[in-house]
Amino acid sequence: MFELDIPGFGTLRLEHLVSDFTGTLSVDGRLIQGVRERLNELSKFLRVHILTADTFGRAKEELKDINCEVHILEGEDHDLQKEEYLKILGPELVIAFGNGNNDRRMLKIARIGVAVMLDEGCSLDALEGADIVVKSVIDGLDLLLNPKRLKATLRF
Repeated sequence: MFELDIPGFGTLRLEHLVSDFTGTLSVDGRLIQGVRERLNELSKFLRVHILTADTFGRAKEELKDINCEVHILEGEDHDLQKEEYLKILGPELVIAFGNGNNDRRMLKIARIGVAVMLDEGCSLDALEGADIVVKSVIDGLDLLLNPKRLKATLRF
């Protein structure tokens, strides 16, 4: 569990990190350097879940050495599938990372939604649903590894 008191924002009690893969943790289906180590470090105190349509078909291979649960989404309405997944976990216990239109609902209902802007860009809907915007997922993951950064960003 991750706990942090943020003045004006409230106390965080997070149990889950939920992330999109394509465009969030990876570029063109390849995991970004440094993500593996950070996710494994975070998995010591948060359950890590990766929800992806797996556009490039590489998610399971790229994530194989990471202590996480990988869920490949099927069919349509991936935005609704991601939102439902968070509802099962308890959105108040989740920090979520994403960049696309299909991430907008999960970013909005998560206790903390983090919009990530990599080479693929970030949809306006994802930005509007997020609490924080970062220029790389490394910066976003480091918010949890260096909690004073998170506090400084979210405090009132």
